[in-house]
Amino acid sequence: MNEAKLNLFSFSGKIRILHLTWFAFFLTFVVWLGLGPMMPFIKEALQLTDQQAKVLLILNVAMTIPARIVVGMLVDSYGPRILFSAILVLGGIVSILFAWADRYETLALLRFLSGFIGAGFVVGIRMIGEWFPAKQTGIAQGIYAGWGNFGSAGAALTLPVIAANFGGSDGWRWAFTAASAVAIAYGLFYYTAVRNTPKGSTYFKPKKSGAMEVTSGGDLLLYILMNVPLYLALALLPWKLSPAKMGLIDWAAADLIYGVLAAIFAVQSWKVWHMNAHVLKEPVPELHRYKFKQVAILDWAYLVTFGTELAVVSMLAMFYVDWFGIPKVTAALLAG
Repeated sequence: MNEAKLNLFSFSGKIRILHLTWFAFFLTFVVWLGLGPMMPFIKEALQLTDQQAKVLLILNVAMTIPARIVVGMLVDSYGPRILFSAILVLGGIVSILFAWADRYETLALLRFLSGFIGAGFVVGIRMIGEWFPAKQTGIAQGIYAGWGNFGSAGAALTLPVIAANFGGSDGWRWAFTAASAVAIAYGLFYYTAVRNTPKGSTYFKPKKSGAMEVTSGGDLLLYILMNVPLYLALALLPWKLSPAKMGLIDWAAADLIYGVLAAIFAVQSWKVWHMNAHVLKEPVPELHRYKFKQVAILDWAYLVTFGTELAVVSMLAMFYVDWFGIPKVTAALLAG
């Protein structure tokens, strides 16, 4: 029998972990990316302007950028079991709070915090990698990512229908609450149902955390420079919220955020340097070297693929409604 083949109709051993984990990922995308197909309902119910609606959509994905880095480090230290459970439970709670908020400032803050739910993808990659051998890792990761990503379409197919048929003008609130309650319940179940590794295997943790290890001075410089676009992207947020655009925060608050971002960048750069400065004094043997530019190329590839998907999924339903007058449920289905 071909070792690369998987019996997906089984629900035991590693296949059980695969199914439980892709569904956890699926739910994170329902709760997180459900905002896009639901935005026409929210905009109408709360009488939001186009600018206010767009800012919520931007805030929804902004936190995910740094959250995936932080969650990746936490997964290495604590394991995917507790991290995925925590993301589902805490993400569900934040989503429910968002659903019942009335002030725009509260909606904006909670939607910004909701961005960490999108970091669940990182957790599952480690879980699948621990449970499947090298010959099956590719197909297992493909199933995990593919079926989990369908959570975006799942949200578009279900949440607008709930919003349109239950609760009147508060239908969108009940739709988010229902999805979030399922995520919380599943997060608690997931913690009791999975293990970090197969029985008898060891979960290896890094000796150092906080940054990747590189193997040359040039790669060390490239690593630090690769973090610059992240902070530039985050710096667009306070500008968007400042008196220059939305007026949601004043200039003093915007300057404070800029200062905090600069400080975090400095600390992170120092951490990268501290962990890797030894490569400048003592070259790493050729056998143990890798080219960091491979990581950089993958970063940009992911940016132009998944980044494009996020942009389209987030705004497409609202675009259909505003430009073509399509009914909200139909627009959400088309956008999904």
